[in-house]
Amino acid sequence: MFDAAGVDRMVGELQRGAEGWSKLPTASKRELLLELHRAVAAVAEEWVEVSCRLKGIAVDSLLAGEEWMSGPYVVLAYVRALAQTLEAGRDPLGGARVRTRSDGRVVVEVLPWDVYDRLLLSGYWVEVWMRPGVSVSEVRSRSGRCLRDGESPRVALVLGAGNISSIAPLDVLYKLYADGDVVVLKMNPVNAGLQPVLERVFAPFVRDGFVRFASGGADVGGYLAHHPGVGAVHITGSAAVHDAVVFGDGPDGARRKTQARPLLEKPITSELGGVSPAIVVGGRWEEADLRFHAENVAVQKLHNCGFNCVAAQVLVLPAGWAQAERFLAYVREAIRRAPPRPAYYPGAGDRQAQAVAGHANAELLGGDVPRTLIADLDARDVDEPAFTSEMFAPVLGVTRLPGRTEREFLDAAVTFSNERLAGTLAANVIVAPSTLKRHGSQFADAIARLRYGGLGVNCWSAFAYLAPRASWGAFPGGELHNIQSGIGVVHNALLLQRPERSIAYGPFRPFPRSLLRGEFSLSPKPPWFLNNRTARLTNQRLTRFEASRGVRHLPGIFASAMRG
Repeated sequence: MFDAAGVDRMVGELQRGAEGWSKLPTASKRELLLELHRAVAAVAEEWVEVSCRLKGIAVDSLLAGEEWMSGPYVVLAYVRALAQTLEAGRDPLGGARVRTRSDGRVVVEVLPWDVYDRLLLSGYWVEVWMRPGVSVSEVRSRSGRCLRDGESPRVALVLGAGNISSIAPLDVLYKLYADGDVVVLKMNPVNAGLQPVLERVFAPFVRDGFVRFASGGADVGGYLAHHPGVGAVHITGSAAVHDAVVFGDGPDGARRKTQARPLLEKPITSELGGVSPAIVVGGRWEEADLRFHAENVAVQKLHNCGFNCVAAQVLVLPAGWAQAERFLAYVREAIRRAPPRPAYYPGAGDRQAQAVAGHANAELLGGDVPRTLIADLDARDVDEPAFTSEMFAPVLGVTRLPGRTEREFLDAAVTFSNERLAGTLAANVIVAPSTLKRHGSQFADAIARLRYGGLGVNCWSAFAYLAPRASWGAFPGGELHNIQSGIGVVHNALLLQRPERSIAYGPFRPFPRSLLRGEFSLSPKPPWFLNNRTARLTNQRLTRFEASRGVRHLPGIFASAMRG
């Protein structure tokens, strides 16, 4: 049984700290961020070691590169960007190009931001689309707002994710700086072993009464969520976990959800999973392009062994694409050759078994919980579990849609993704430059119709997660009784008000083929690819660069990246 009195005491400490946080000058809040940045740099190696141990992977393996990039690296990059936003006298949008689309929607280009982005991320860019009706003047006047206008300080509960180690600390920082809340972070039991590391990272905030940590199971999370001293809740996880917290378990919870009568009646934000599509537009591709983007799809599925809310789950191909079977052969090869690793997340085996039930042609491609390809999903089957339920396992489904032209296929794929796939968090589109050239405005219109909060064009949509000034969260429109992939956003270091989505663009080909085929990109194989031979070293060096930026880091990063 957990210590209820101890939890009450913790909440009381935060209630007293909330008033101090609300009155703390922005300059002092910025200094706390810089202290945290130094703390992350100091514990980065231990952070990665603990993460690897929890996931059963070797700290010197290629897979450890994932833990560097999705752990301390992304936190360091975010903290630096947020501190820059809070810098006195600085225009938060001074490094951004703000433009207006033909439909009137305002777009903020958030990457590349500086010369280092242009050098290290050549050929990549990220933009944030604001919601319809938001004006350029509103974007400029309200960006950088670090506390909620006219509202009293409160204690917020963050129910941390168990899969990616940077999610919980980034969520805490967003509640502190975007919403003006003090925070109790309830660690997920799956990665609770990271709590001592994160406590050292947040030591300045703990010292001053602005952050507390809680550990334990669902009983602790439920007690905190319903605690009268907690004024807001942020949930990262699955839609099922969200519904259990908000409406309760069992038939009574299901009834309350149907009636839109939540048990938890306080402001709730969330970042939840869903069924993410990877849409391949097709065309006439070179053999190297087929192989490269098969690896692109494989990493979208198998990064972190498939335990990502943003993992690609359904590969959508043109039914008449002449190269489809060749492309699938490369996808199979990339999945089969991915480095072996334990399927560490609880329940993965059961979810994989449920996913393949009824699919006699499911292909098992290795692994203790088999990496699975289901290549014959019927797009017309409204009851197909791969379309309606997040698998959170190393399972990739494939479906084919008709279309006499590339434009017709893309329209069909957008409609299918919006109407048939559960969730609104992220989608991916792979399209050749020649196709973009022929269908530029129509392609942009199709992208605008995709109802997802994060999009990746020729790169994994998770790249928007890595971009510190991009927003991250579900497409707007989720409600407590129909949550989709959540409510609200996180990250968003510019503190933009009312963002709709973030779109990440990447080069269709890696260097040097990019230059040989007329694309201006110097980026080699991405360091998040599963078969990148120098992923660990490159991501470790990128983390050290974010810890103390300077040109001295660049030769080592370039040398490692080019050998990948």
